[in-house]
Amino acid sequence: MEKMYIKVCGMRNEENASSIAGLNPDFMGFIFYRPSPRDVSNSLTPQILNAIPDKIIKVAVFVNETLEKVMDIIKSFDFTHVQLHGDESLDYCIYLKERGITVIKVFSIQTASDFEQTGSYSSVCDFFLFDTKSPKHGGTGQKFDWNLLENYKGNTPVLLSGGIAPDDVEIVKEIRQKFPFIKGLDLNSKFEISPAVKDPEKLQNFINSVK
Repeated sequence: MEKMYIKVCGMRNEENASSIAGLNPDFMGFIFYRPSPRDVSNSLTPQILNAIPDKIIKVAVFVNETLEKVMDIIKSFDFTHVQLHGDESLDYCIYLKERGITVIKVFSIQTASDFEQTGSYSSVCDFFLFDTKSPKHGGTGQKFDWNLLENYKGNTPVLLSGGIAPDDVEIVKEIRQKFPFIKGLDLNSKFEISPAVKDPEKLQNFINSVK
């Protein structure tokens, strides 16, 4: 079976980030969104990122942030990937792509018609991430309605989020078989001891089971 990418999002302190890095996920996401309990705007340091091996891709996560601020953070921490969790426009994504940034665009999905918004972004985004629709822009732990995936007709590879939990191993395997456009999983709140503190044991067991 084709490789399944694992992205762990929402670490904040160096010790926990280092522990998660030891599990060798493909991506680790750091959230720059002040309303989030996982926000790193005032706490991320180069030391935290330097403790993560180069083979793990570090992703900066934003919600409707100004491009000026996004570029400042990218340059300050040498991020090569961004995840856009808000209402960022097509031109916004193009601006980042033209500067060599890999773009993951998040779409909040509640009904089949919500997939229509993805069409114009296909040529400028490297991945889409589908999450459960919420005014909090993710991290709620609300379960995604897997049946809705039948309505996605695009070619852009997809990372799946939305309340994926340690006991979802079998359903994740079924989804991979049924929807080959699913290329990875975004793991967050259901693998936490407390907000922003991930449980390495739960993550390790899950990653071993789905890979």
